[in-house]
Amino acid sequence: MEKKDIYCVIMAGGIGSRFWPMSRTKYPKQFLDVLGVGKSLLQQTYDRLLKLCPPENILVVTNEEYGPLVAEQLPDLPAYNILNEPARRNTAPCIAYASFKVKKRNSNAVVIVAPSDHLILKEDDFVSSAMRAAEFATSQNALVTLGIQPSRPDTGYGYIQFEPSKSEVKKVKTFTEKPDHEIAVKFIESGDFLWNSGIFIWSVKSAMFAFQKHLNDMYRAFESGEEAYDTDDENDFINRVYPECKNISVDYGIMEKASNVFVIPSDWGWSDLGTWGSLYTHLEQDENKNAVLGKNVMLLNSKNNIINNNSNRKLIVVQGLEDYIVVDKSNVLLICKKEDEQEIKQIVNNVKLEKGDDYV
Repeated sequence: MEKKDIYCVIMAGGIGSRFWPMSRTKYPKQFLDVLGVGKSLLQQTYDRLLKLCPPENILVVTNEEYGPLVAEQLPDLPAYNILNEPARRNTAPCIAYASFKVKKRNSNAVVIVAPSDHLILKEDDFVSSAMRAAEFATSQNALVTLGIQPSRPDTGYGYIQFEPSKSEVKKVKTFTEKPDHEIAVKFIESGDFLWNSGIFIWSVKSAMFAFQKHLNDMYRAFESGEEAYDTDDENDFINRVYPECKNISVDYGIMEKASNVFVIPSDWGWSDLGTWGSLYTHLEQDENKNAVLGKNVMLLNSKNNIINNNSNRKLIVVQGLEDYIVVDKSNVLLICKKEDEQEIKQIVNNVKLEKGDDYV
């Protein structure tokens, strides 16, 4: 398969509220160097996808508020490859918009859709899995996703059940979104469930067929502007039709309904870095299992904590704390039990209602 026929779509419009208060509405986590490696998660994703296709074949879909941030962080990305969403409508409209853009440029394209804020440690293994999926997708008219071999009964991930077979590519049986702990344990024990990585691979022709069949109103909306893509009329067209699109994920809208969905079990050191707890597992820890980001932190008789201090002037002293998240960022200090990290998203909503936008 030639690289010129591979296109990558990066979804970079999320707010990352479970990473609050480090991730804020005006500067969400995909633009942050959460691992302290000198590059944001978006920049790491872009560099990884350059191993699959040239820069002119990478499109970034983001909220219009973040367009300038994308351009600043990815200076080599052509400006016309930054797709600005005028409204937040989940992943299905985002992918449909990018797919119609790609179709106009190359009707034989294979599209790899990836979130902007995930961690992948074994990048060469990821590239191999993605290429295998691309080859299968084009030869079988299939919608392919990459599933992750689960290492624990995590309740923060979606799960994919596959039909057992000797083939490397498995037929998908069911999707389950964030089960409770008891069900997650059963999934792990069964051996035929994978974590849903949110990475999708398909030919643009298969994508068009899937949208036309399962999200026909959305398909017709984006199809009506085929002449506008990559012209001066595109922005006005998108501003008109995008806010009218159904707010739905591609998982619910297409993947759970289609009959030609397959998964490749993978293991390339993946994490969606969706929560402070998932970040904690990838950070260096001291002898008491504390992970510290930033300077000016003193820990006394404390263990299993993640501490993030974004101030060079303020000293954080933690005494007698165990299994907590402590984050000091700008005008917010968060102190939360690690076991309650899934509540942070609701906390953000409550803060916005009671204290206003300045804190979110």
